[in-house]
Amino acid sequence: MSSATPRAIAPSRRRHTTRLLAASAVLPLLIGSLGACGYGSKKTDDKPKVAAKGKKLDGLDDVKVGYFANVTHATPMVDRQEGLIQKELGGTKVKPFIFNAGPSEIEALNAKSIDIGWIGPSPAINGYTKSGGQNLKIISGSTSGGVSLVVNPDKIKSVDDLKGKTIATPQKGNTQDVALLNYLAEKGYKVDPQTGKGDVNVLRQDNKEIPTTLKTGGIDGAWVPEPTAAKIVSQGGKELLDEKKLWKDGKFVITNMIVSKQFLKEHPKVVEAVLRGSVKTNAWIKSHPDKAAQDINASLKQITGSDLPPNVLDPAFKNIDVTNDPLASTLQEEAKHAVKAGLLEKPRLKDIYDLTLLNKVLKAQGEPTVDSAGLGSK
Repeated sequence: MSSATPRAIAPSRRRHTTRLLAASAVLPLLIGSLGACGYGSKKTDDKPKVAAKGKKLDGLDDVKVGYFANVTHATPMVDRQEGLIQKELGGTKVKPFIFNAGPSEIEALNAKSIDIGWIGPSPAINGYTKSGGQNLKIISGSTSGGVSLVVNPDKIKSVDDLKGKTIATPQKGNTQDVALLNYLAEKGYKVDPQTGKGDVNVLRQDNKEIPTTLKTGGIDGAWVPEPTAAKIVSQGGKELLDEKKLWKDGKFVITNMIVSKQFLKEHPKVVEAVLRGSVKTNAWIKSHPDKAAQDINASLKQITGSDLPPNVLDPAFKNIDVTNDPLASTLQEEAKHAVKAGLLEKPRLKDIYDLTLLNKVLKAQGEPTVDSAGLGSK
């Protein structure tokens, strides 16, 4: 796949604009095209592994998809190499856009600069709530797990040592920020959700900067997704808590698929094809875990200009689980956490899911269907 920068978001806005969301979260910077400045962005391979070929679905030249250069976005990162989604789309070309955080991806979806995206639960909840349920639908799961509280073991040896320490998260109001604030509240620590000040200080910082900040003593720990957590451990940090331990059966949504509500209505055949490709990619990942990890690294190299060493890639990849199930009940719980943390007013989640096409695909492939936990179409 090649990558591009959404037309509707001007370069100056990508670099400098901030917007207030329902959770009062500041939008992180949008990663530009592979040839532009961004998170280590460097154009190394702009040629898709599988070319668009055959009849165009619904007459569309392309479908614009968004995702992160992240291990927790394993499905699109692996598909970037294997091209299973492109094979399902025939002559309609997959046109990917790379982001470094969810709110900017939601902005691109609202601007019609992307049609479909892989994204975390909190940005999806915020975007859906802010639009009154008019902008998006969650149409599938993608990954579970892959988040840890990692610390400087010289400063923090247990949860009792957190008081007075500084813990980083990737962004105010993002999925990991909400999880940390909820965890601290349950342990009796008081933190102002807006400023991050309190018994434990919460510093919001870009994922790419967090390992260096911890190494140089600017923070004492971080609640982060993979591969940032594994990178910190490789530099001498310690995993204090795997977030899986806080969830029933160790499962919680970290990445799901969303689609523009208008695009779903106008181009269901294209959405169904993308879902078929996603389901096939997830099955391929489970059957070829070693090659899947290599694919993720190859995609990282293409997008950022650098890949991960084995002592970071291997534990990061093993800490995630690909899944077609959106784990809807955990999204509902994460929304409650955001409300309790003071980062979100009570969200409107009714009808946030439309799993009709996913279940059609799953049934056709002999896979078990999934449930929306009462929050939309099954």
